[in-house]
Amino acid sequence: MYLNKIWRHRLWKGVYWLGIGFVTCSLMTAPALAQGTNSAIHFNPQDLLRNALQWIDSLGIIGGITFIVIYIAATVAFLPGSILTLGAGVVFGVLLGAIYVFIGATLGAIAAFLVGRYLTRSWISKKIEGSPKFVAIDKAVAQEGFKIVLLTRLSPVFPFNLLNYAFGITGVSLKDYALGSIGMIPGTIMYVYIGSLAGDLARIGTENQPTAPAIQWAIRVIGLIATVAVTVYVTRIARQALAEKVSD
Repeated sequence: MYLNKIWRHRLWKGVYWLGIGFVTCSLMTAPALAQGTNSAIHFNPQDLLRNALQWIDSLGIIGGITFIVIYIAATVAFLPGSILTLGAGVVFGVLLGAIYVFIGATLGAIAAFLVGRYLTRSWISKKIEGSPKFVAIDKAVAQEGFKIVLLTRLSPVFPFNLLNYAFGITGVSLKDYALGSIGMIPGTIMYVYIGSLAGDLARIGTENQPTAPAIQWAIRVIGLIATVAVTVYVTRIARQALAEKVSD
C-alpha cells in the first residue's frame, strides 16, 4: 500500500511537469513564435499564448483540438487562461470559441485537481488528523462539494488556476468538482464574446482591447452574489460541523 502511494505520487508529479513541458514546447515550436520578439524569448506568458493563438489560427480544422490541448496544459502549468479565452473569440467565433474554452478549461481543471489530490492530499490528511475540528469541516465541505464548486466558479474573485489545486486537497469528490464546472459557462461566454469584438489577436490583452460594459457589469453582479453566497454558505456548514463535533 505504501509503495502504491509512492508510485501514485511520482506518477502525478510526472503528469504535472509533463504538462508544463508540453505547453512550453508547443509554444516554442509554433511557427508564429519563430518570428517573435525578445520578450517572447524571456518567457512572457501573454506573448507566448498570443503567438500560439496565431499558430492555431493557421492550423485549420485541427485548430480546435490543438487549442483544447494547449488550454489543458496551460491550466496545469498556471499560465493565464484569459488570453486563450479572449483569443478563442477571435479565432473561432463566439459559439465554437466558448465550446472549446469550456472543454479545455474543464479538462484542465480536472487534471490540476487530480495533481493536487494525488500529490498533496495524503500529506494534508495526515496534518489534519490531529485536529478533529479541521477533519469535521473538511467532511462537511465534501458533502456540499457541488454547491461550493459551482458558486466559486461563478465568482471572479476566486483565482481559477489556484482554485483547481486547492479543491484537490479538500474532500470534494471528483464528480462534484467536475459537475460544478458548469459555473464557468457565464464567464466563458462573456470573455469569448469580448474577445470576438477585438477582431485581431494583436489587440488581445492590450489597452486597445474592446469592452462590453453592459455584459461585464452583469457578470460582475452575478459574481458578487456568488461570492457572498459561497462565503456565507461555507461559513454556515463549517459552524454546523464544529457544533456537531462539540456536541459529540
